[in-house]
Amino acid sequence: MLNNNKYEFNRGTLAVLPNGNESSLIYEDESRYIIEDTPMAIMEDSCKYFGSSYDGRKNGAKDILGAEYKVPIVIEDSNNIIAFPTSSPRAEDCAWISFSRIDNFYKIDDTNTKIVFDNCKEIIVPCSFRSIENQISRSARLKFILNKRKNS
Repeated sequence: MLNNNKYEFNRGTLAVLPNGNESSLIYEDESRYIIEDTPMAIMEDSCKYFGSSYDGRKNGAKDILGAEYKVPIVIEDSNNIIAFPTSSPRAEDCAWISFSRIDNFYKIDDTNTKIVFDNCKEIIVPCSFRSIENQISRSARLKFILNKRKNS
């Protein structure tokens, strides 16, 4: 979703990948396009758009999960929009993947993983299968704990 020439992560977002030179490749349900912003800037803008800060979301996830690095971020909680980083969020090669849109994932080799989304679109990320598996597990745990707290 574009708002004032800025992109916000939304329910249609599948992934935000770095595209070199301060730009990102956005995968959505029916489209793929380039935005002149880094994945990290998109995450920061998305958190602000939905009423919080990236650092606030990150610190909340760290406290909930007891994790220190590469924590998933709840971008918008009423629609369970959670994204996880493929590497250190500030690294140039970091992509952000929409947790709730993942259908499956497969090991390509030691350093690449194919992610299949719920609409059958696929991407290959330069990230190990084990790392993606760990990020999906963290995201599921975060979602589970937050849902449990909301419903108690």
